[in-house]
This record gives sequence, structure tokens and C-alpha cells, in this order.
Amino acid sequence: MAGLNTQVSSPPKTEAGTAAVTAMPPPPRRRAGVIFLAIAMLVIASFASLRGEWRGLFSIESAAKMLDLFTGFFPLETDSRFLAKVAWATIETIAMSFLATLIALIVAVVIAVPAAGVNGVLMRRIARAVLNFLRAVPELVWASMLVIAAGLGPFPGTLALAFHTAGVLGRLLADALENAPAAPYIALRHNGASAIAAFAYGTLPVVLPQIASYTLYRWENNIRAAAVLGVIGAGGLGQLLYYHLSLLQYHDTGTVLVAMILLVALVDGLSNLMRERMAS
Repeated sequence: MAGLNTQVSSPPKTEAGTAAVTAMPPPPRRRAGVIFLAIAMLVIASFASLRGEWRGLFSIESAAKMLDLFTGFFPLETDSRFLAKVAWATIETIAMSFLATLIALIVAVVIAVPAAGVNGVLMRRIARAVLNFLRAVPELVWASMLVIAAGLGPFPGTLALAFHTAGVLGRLLADALENAPAAPYIALRHNGASAIAAFAYGTLPVVLPQIASYTLYRWENNIRAAAVLGVIGAGGLGQLLYYHLSLLQYHDTGTVLVAMILLVALVDGLSNLMRERMAS
């Protein structure tokens, strides 16, 4: 009598089972290693592509020249007429950044709603293309074009900051609206609320803290960007800085730099305080 076969045969592999086995994603550690290796190669390639005298950058001679330039800003210019000019330029910079951020927020909210897919796929693509164009063009390029059209001064600088900021804020707000939970909106719609009312009372309150945080952050950035726009005569502290620096008036330049640092610190502290108030 033949004995019993004690070997347990494995179940036959089907094509679907084989495909499922081969389609399994790599382990998390392996994926993390591949990502880390790719980032390391990118960093190495980036440094290799930078042309320059690295030894000269960290040499004693270069450090001495930089120290001479820095000490040349002192003593600061404290003439009352010049300080009044700096104070007016500071107010101008605040006005430029504030109005630019406010205009950008209004434009961003209008474009972010269709960019979030509320009005269909076609409108989403068109709105996102507009946002991509607005933020792809740097503030300096916007200001260069607007200075030709509107002349020198803070007005073209304000519009340049507003155009670029609208693109950045619009993209951030669109993503926030898309990622917001849909349950409050759906519940309001099922209870007879209109689409606008459901959006205003169901979706907007959820993303409102993010909107405020993004807006304050962009206001801080616009304070710094306003200084760059002064290179092409867009007003504010930036124009004053470029004027005195180009004339090698380092004491005046130092005073303007101190005013810019104090202004950025003030706006940064104010925005942090407002964020804490909203979070509490």
C-alpha cells in the first residue's frame, strides 16, 4: 500500500497573483535611500555647476574687504533732514507693501475659487494658468514694464508687487480650498443652502486661518521685495538705498539699511502677534 504524501503543495500561482507580487512597491527604507541618493546627487551637481573662486570667498583678504565695507556704513547719517526723508520713504514702503498685499488678496480669492475646481475642470485649468503666469513673472520684471507705462514712483511698484503676490496667494488658496473637508459644504447643500452660501459658511471658515497666515507671510515678503524694486525707481526705501549706494554715500546708505532692518523686524513681530491671536 502506498504511503500518504506528506508534502504540502503550494497553491498554483495565477497570472493575476504573479502580477500583484511583481507590482508591489519597494520597501519604505529602499525608497527613502533612493530619494536620499537622488537629492545628494542633485546637491553635488548643483555645487559642481557653480563657477567661482571658492578659496577667494573664504580668504582673509576678502574678509578684510567685506569688513571695510561694513564699517564704512558707520557712523550713521543722523541729519534731521535726511532722517525725515528716510521716515517718509519708510511710510511709502509700508503703504506699497500693504496696498499690494490687499489688492493681491482680493484678486487671489476671485481666481482661487475657480482654480479649486468649483466651476468645473475647464475653468480650473484656465484659472490655474492665469495664476501660473502671474507668479512666474518676477516682481522686478513687472515693475520694469509698469515703470515704462506709468512712470517712476511707488505706483508701478505697488502694482508689480500686487501682480506677483496675487499669483502666489491664488495658488496657495486654491490648494487650501481643494484640500478642505467637503462635509460641511455637502451638509449645507443637502439642507437647502445655495452654493454660494454653502461655500461662505461651510468651506471658507475652515480655510480662513490659512488665508490669514499666507497673507501675513506675503506681506512680510513684500516689505523685502519693495527694497529690490527701488533699483528701477519704484519708490520707497529701496529707491533711497539704491540712490545713495550708487553715489558711494555709505553713511547715508547705512541709515537706510538700519531703517529697512527695523521695518522688517517690526512687521515680522506684528504678523507673529496676529497669528498667535488668531490661533488662540
